[in-house]
Amino acid sequence: MDVPLHPTLNALLNLASAVCLVAGYVSIRRRQVARHRAWMLGAFGASTAFLVSYLIYHARVGSVPFAGPDWARPVYFFFLITHSVLAALVLPMALATLYHALKGRYAPHRRIARWTWPIWMYVSVTGAAVVYVMLYILFPSHGAAP
Repeated sequence: MDVPLHPTLNALLNLASAVCLVAGYVSIRRRQVARHRAWMLGAFGASTAFLVSYLIYHARVGSVPFAGPDWARPVYFFFLITHSVLAALVLPMALATLYHALKGRYAPHRRIARWTWPIWMYVSVTGAAVVYVMLYILFPSHGAAP
């Protein structure tokens, strides 16, 4: 199996973001604020690195066609569309959540984070586990760029 390196890097960055999000959630539930802050900054860093890497890759390659069987197309496109729409929404939400936390405005931080965290988690997991696996592992396009 010949999987392009750049999409694999992107999937790993999404996965790293998801791991940081879970660790950050667990930390704040245990009232470990400094750990929570570190994990969430790690999630933000991984997501930022993903976005830069993703934009560079797709600027070079363009879109990669889905080469799976007809039965899998609705599944793939459902996750791709929900992933993409929520990814566009989560960026300003994550920035607002981070901004309030860094300014010490914890009440608005918590209010926004209740929505930001699950959306961000969904985006990270579907990007790594669903879109990447379906597009590059299960049903690779033979015309996909390396």
